[in-house]
Amino acid sequence: MKLATRRTGTRDGSLVVVNRDLSAFADASAIAPTLQAALDDWSRVEPKLQALAKQLEDGAVGGEPYDASKLHCPLPRAFEWIDGSAYLNHVRLVRKARKADPPPTLETDPLVYQGGSGHLLGPTDDIVIRDEAWGCDFESEVAVVLGDTPLGLEAADAAPYVKLVMLVNDVSLRNLIPNELAKGFGFFQGKPATAFSPVACTPDELGPAWRDGRVHLTLKTWLNGKQVGDTHAGPEMHFSFFELMAHIAKTRQFCAGTILGSGTVSNEDRARGISCLAEQRMIETIDTGSPRTPFLKDGDRVEIEMFGVDGKSLFGRIDQHVKKVGPG
Repeated sequence: MKLATRRTGTRDGSLVVVNRDLSAFADASAIAPTLQAALDDWSRVEPKLQALAKQLEDGAVGGEPYDASKLHCPLPRAFEWIDGSAYLNHVRLVRKARKADPPPTLETDPLVYQGGSGHLLGPTDDIVIRDEAWGCDFESEVAVVLGDTPLGLEAADAAPYVKLVMLVNDVSLRNLIPNELAKGFGFFQGKPATAFSPVACTPDELGPAWRDGRVHLTLKTWLNGKQVGDTHAGPEMHFSFFELMAHIAKTRQFCAGTILGSGTVSNEDRARGISCLAEQRMIETIDTGSPRTPFLKDGDRVEIEMFGVDGKSLFGRIDQHVKKVGPG
């Protein structure tokens, strides 16, 4: 089942179901007014949404043509947005860029941070920046949406708590981050609003590609129309989503609608490209002594998409332009 949120002029939009080939969506607000309302009552609501999705797929109910510009991100605001860093190649490269060593527990203790979730970006919303000198970067990721998740959850028991899967552009302001981390208190200004794919899928939509708490498909990224990344999201995800869930649940429980990200999808094989500019700049520094690739600037376009084994888009496309505002 594929779900999305139609823009209605309200903060939380209106829930719709989307057919498998992303050609149509149908109003689901009679079942649950919003995706958050559906997640809050998932055991009762999910079968009804599945039935509506099947009717849409079979042509038994009418829909309207799919148009990503009419859709917000699946959860326009969320109770929590937590991002991991499960791809260790990314951690190592970016730490080198900051002239910082990886933590000694890199392979045994996941890195996570908690981002802002009160204002999340839709798939076609602009990436708004006030100063290009802050080093704006995209980060192509996968995320899961959790149901009510208990304190002390074990990774072996985590699968039923993953309700949905979607894509992420976790925007970073790279040149603000080092000074923030030097204070010893984590990210804040360096992490502006995050964008998500237009569609969220139940894990079964991914078929065999969803296994062991990982998405075994490639994540494609384009910058200004040129494909820069075809990174594989499965094999090099050192910590699975299930392990990340167990990590965050060590000391607290989480409510339905919590979003958990994978971190930037990254592969050691350079031929697969990049999912963020920081990695490209680090590779250039390793090879030539200094970075050549600039960070994002006004007018740049970032696109992120993932295709299933049948070649069809699973989550729709994140398609954003950078918009510079303010003086300078």
